[in-house]
Amino acid sequence: MAEDVSPGARREVLANGGESGGAQAAPHTNSPPAEGPGPAGSRSDEAPAAGGADTAERDWRPPNFYRQAYAAIDLGTNNCRLLIARPTDEHFVIVDAFSRVVRLGEGLAQTGRLSDHAMDRAVGALQVCADKLKRRNVHLARSVATEACRRASNGEAFIARVREETGIALDVICAREEARLAVLGCHILLEPGVGPAMVFDIGGGSTELVLIESGPTVPRILDWKSVPWGVVSLTETLGAETDCPAARAARYAEMRRLVRDSFAEFAERIAPARAEAANFGGPRLLGTSGTVTTLASVHLDLPQYDRRAVDGLIVPADSMRAISTRLSEMSPAERQALPCIGRERSDLVIAGCAILETILDLWPADRLGVADRGIREGILRSLISSGGAGERARAAIRAVRA
Repeated sequence: MAEDVSPGARREVLANGGESGGAQAAPHTNSPPAEGPGPAGSRSDEAPAAGGADTAERDWRPPNFYRQAYAAIDLGTNNCRLLIARPTDEHFVIVDAFSRVVRLGEGLAQTGRLSDHAMDRAVGALQVCADKLKRRNVHLARSVATEACRRASNGEAFIARVREETGIALDVICAREEARLAVLGCHILLEPGVGPAMVFDIGGGSTELVLIESGPTVPRILDWKSVPWGVVSLTETLGAETDCPAARAARYAEMRRLVRDSFAEFAERIAPARAEAANFGGPRLLGTSGTVTTLASVHLDLPQYDRRAVDGLIVPADSMRAISTRLSEMSPAERQALPCIGRERSDLVIAGCAILETILDLWPADRLGVADRGIREGILRSLISSGGAGERARAAIRAVRA
């Protein structure tokens, strides 16, 4: 499901609480008594990252504020991801994480439904997340689901099953909220500069483009667009690739056409911003997705994925285009042999390349910023900010009553 907004509603402030529905989280429910929080230096399933926790209330914090744990779960069309963090004065520190490929949207393009096997995989991953929430004694959590659950005819039944079996209450967010959270989570990696910039998120079932204007703390959203093409939905729509080079080239060209057509109206709409960006030294571009982090790894010729080398990297756009073209010409077996692609990503990365190249046509930046962060970090920033504000309000009420 693609979503857009009318011209009069496009300009908004990207505030920590947000204007979109569901921005205020509720504590994790239906859980047995939790164990005490584990040590901050304990091993996690994913490399830890720090993110900004922009708060307007840093001048006052309750005594226990920095000991509280906050969590964000992002169930996408392809992946299930969790981050658990504790706040610091200016940032937050990740104390636990989890990520698993679940392919929830597998077969959705053909049937319009989530398959039993896909739902089983997702529930299994979410049970791992629920166990971590309990072990870390999470104070406040928000769990979101995106395009696959928005599109599936049995999405509501799946959400109910997740709540029943894991205790996790998934919030199926709209594309607008998905875009807002992605920007909130990664914008600090945007190259410094003035004038409009573009942030994009290539997901499994959709891609969000967000035109922003940099601000002193968080950027202002000028315009945005969501299209129903992600690495899973685009791959399944075009069907399996073959070993014929000519057929692979035709399939890739058709992917590019479908995405370009979906972006066409948005491309016209942002033409003035594109011209304005050129006057300020050229368009700035930041991408958050498995596609850009995978291609950045290929650019660096990494023997295995290393988040520390990729997150915050700036890559020449021409290099990303060249890698995209090279991958699209490879056979599936050749792509699987590449260390940072392998069997798990080899079939989906081509759709990601087609989407990325089309974005580079639409917003012709010379350089591309790479972010291995996004929706989860955006959720954490919002939760920590709202948690601090709530504690301050409760303290003020207690003071008045006293």
